[in-house]
Amino acid sequence: MTFGEKTKLVREQLFMNQIDFAKLLGVSFATVNRWETGKCEPNFKAKKAFHEICEKNGISFEEK
Repeated sequence: MTFGEKTKLVREQLFMNQIDFAKLLGVSFATVNRWETGKCEPNFKAKKAFHEICEKNGISFEEK
């Protein structure tokens, strides 16, 4: 599973749209959109924030 696929899955499990999810992560809507479409990968800080959100919400996240 790509990071983009995982991002979309987690976002949908949290019942959030891309705009709200981006605000939660501290990035722009366009950034979340690019992750989900596979156009770019997040930096370390964004990955850490993503992982913390997963942990807080009981969502299993294993980066491959």
